[in-house]
Amino acid sequence: MTGLCVHNLSYAYGSKQALDDVSFAVQPGQFCALLGPNGAGKSTLYSLLTRLFTSPDGRIEIAGISLDDAPREALRRMGIVFQQPTLDLDLTVRHNLTYFAALHGLSGRRAETRIDAVLDRLAMGGRAREVVRRLNGGHRRRLEIARSLIHEPDILLLDEPTVGLDAATRRAITDHVHDLSEADGLTVLWATHLTDEIRDTDQVLILHQGRVLRDGVAGTLRGDSSLADMFLTLTGEAG
Repeated sequence: MTGLCVHNLSYAYGSKQALDDVSFAVQPGQFCALLGPNGAGKSTLYSLLTRLFTSPDGRIEIAGISLDDAPREALRRMGIVFQQPTLDLDLTVRHNLTYFAALHGLSGRRAETRIDAVLDRLAMGGRAREVVRRLNGGHRRRLEIARSLIHEPDILLLDEPTVGLDAATRRAITDHVHDLSEADGLTVLWATHLTDEIRDTDQVLILHQGRVLRDGVAGTLRGDSSLADMFLTLTGEAG
């Protein structure tokens, strides 16, 4: 199994260049943080990775499969958590997952087994019968992550998944996803503008104005300074 590879990817909105010759690779089982300020191009990159947008410039490979040549198979290998919530608030936790499992061709005992497994994995088993509207923000995010794992993907994409959550809940969510990478071997691409969500052992891609400025292990890249200071200096936002 191979991870996620992006080769020479560019995208423009008219005359505005959102991504400019972006290339990187995330190895299987690696947690990679895509770090960039607002407007850096993170959401555009995710739109291309999930085929909401397409571009003639560049190539994307998902678990060794070309997104251009075999889009359905490539997308099947991914679990996706978008920045904006997409849960049905009037259904229970289990009903949300049952519906999503059906979209992936899972039903009956097989679907129930997968639903129980992902709920247990995200410590949500005791909330299966709760209506989603009654859940707090952190539990809703856990449910969205659980939903993204129903079809056993190789790669998990998360686009700023902790937006609007308090510090303790953010930490719990980042810990859960790090554990999925370390214990389950998931390849993770986690978009954020918050350096405290990144561990020294994580791969980090610093994206600014559509270009990759740095790509490496966070602890090595930051050297003797903090990751926050390095990031602010690179992006020209230091005071």
